[in-house]
Amino acid sequence: MNPYAFLAIAIISEVFGSSMLKVSNGFRRFFPSIGVVIGMGLAFYCLSISLITIPLGTAYAIWSGIGTALTALVGVIIYKESFNLKKFLGLALIIGGVIILKLAAGYSQ
Repeated sequence: MNPYAFLAIAIISEVFGSSMLKVSNGFRRFFPSIGVVIGMGLAFYCLSISLITIPLGTAYAIWSGIGTALTALVGVIIYKESFNLKKFLGLALIIGGVIILKLAAGYSQ
């Protein structure tokens, strides 16, 4: 399986686990708490598999950057959190940074 597929699974799993943190009520609710453990466990497992091939800095930048952006979008769409110009600019800078790091990694290989 492609290492970037494992990285994508890691990102989606981490976003799921982070989203479950919101509804776990400080780990007081059983099923959302199980969702956190499963999501984060799968995220770190898949991230570790992707690191066999993808350089650490590149993989972590993509994982954390896209994960942050998607988690913020989940907050806005599902949890009705506010979205303003500053949040948009911050997310755009994160995504831009991930793209630049990916391009830089492509030139060094």
